[in-house]
Amino acid sequence: MKKRCISWSSQADHAAAKQPVRLGCAPSLKISAGSGGIKFSDLTADEAYKFQENLIRTMIQIENTFFELGRSCTRNCLIICDRGVMDASAFVSKEKWERMLKTNTWNPVELRDNRYNHILHMVSAANGAEAFYSTEDHACRSEGVDLARELDYKSAAAWIGHPYFDVIDNSTDFENKVNRMIECVCQKLGIDTGDRLLTTSKKVKFLVSELPVDSLFPAFQDFEVVHHYLQSAGPRVQARLRKRGQNGHFSYIHTIRRPHLHGQSIEVKTQLTHRDYLNMLTQRDDAHFTIYKKRRCFLVNNQYFQMDIYKEPGHPRCKGLILLETYTSLSGDKLKCILPKFLNIVKEVTGHPDYSMFNLSLKEDWSNTKKFCYSLHGKKTVCCHSANSDTVPGDDGDE
Repeated sequence: MKKRCISWSSQADHAAAKQPVRLGCAPSLKISAGSGGIKFSDLTADEAYKFQENLIRTMIQIENTFFELGRSCTRNCLIICDRGVMDASAFVSKEKWERMLKTNTWNPVELRDNRYNHILHMVSAANGAEAFYSTEDHACRSEGVDLARELDYKSAAAWIGHPYFDVIDNSTDFENKVNRMIECVCQKLGIDTGDRLLTTSKKVKFLVSELPVDSLFPAFQDFEVVHHYLQSAGPRVQARLRKRGQNGHFSYIHTIRRPHLHGQSIEVKTQLTHRDYLNMLTQRDDAHFTIYKKRRCFLVNNQYFQMDIYKEPGHPRCKGLILLETYTSLSGDKLKCILPKFLNIVKEVTGHPDYSMFNLSLKEDWSNTKKFCYSLHGKKTVCCHSANSDTVPGDDGDE
């Protein structure tokens, strides 16, 4: 396995107790600095900037040490980082953060998307469980509830845009909150938890009529996304490449999906280098258009949304198409209540084959083609991985 970034080091102990996965835990430098007597409130602006910059450099080096050890391990290895590099952007101004990136030749796609395979944000007790929020016995926590709530939101917003970002809120008691966190990690790793952790969350998809003006959105990140379907080993196998990034920096994923195997779908995702991506492009399937999208990622009330705005060139059926996606265990009216109010949502299209990216990309008319795929829906998906792969539950072939 590769590295994972999960907030709160205490969760590692829970995970170790419940799942036989070898863990490595990169420590929190913020806690180390706090226990060492450093308080940002006591520093000048220049001192705070330089101290934050050096903390990030140190964090990267410590994480790299753990990552290198993980790569040399002969067993499956899960590395949990207590906080990640992007968390620092929540505590400095946008101008200072951009200056820090430029000075150190860092870029957000590498720090956020390529460095960590999975982000879990454990919402602070200050947001939804205020009765349990306390500054006692915390060496580096001094903020009141209101400020803690604000900083928690900023910390979550720093990760907006990561392809596998989950927010664990305070809608349940703490024990169930921890179980939901473990369940989420196990889902991504393809670990069967049996009946110990019930899987309640699923991906839901909605058709949006039009794109509102940017000012109506909360903080968001836009990405350029390009999908290529590849020639596959058989009619029941789907293979595709995804290029995803912003400002000239990209990550690359190869996905193989086998929709029919004992009534289940098997999906394997592997992260690629740019060179491997270019080599695999030679296997493009001419029966499919290349899919171009703008993907907008944002948070609304601790619910993480991804909105795909289809772009030209492509099949006319994709012109003006906007699809909104999120993961939730809610349904009916409760589901409607969490949807962004500033979007004009036409209908739910979860599992509808007309909105599957595989079908949308077909060059032939649906009435004439034998490639139209009906049967990826309503099936359980099993995730597999190779030594260099990253896995998530599949649904209808979009990612």
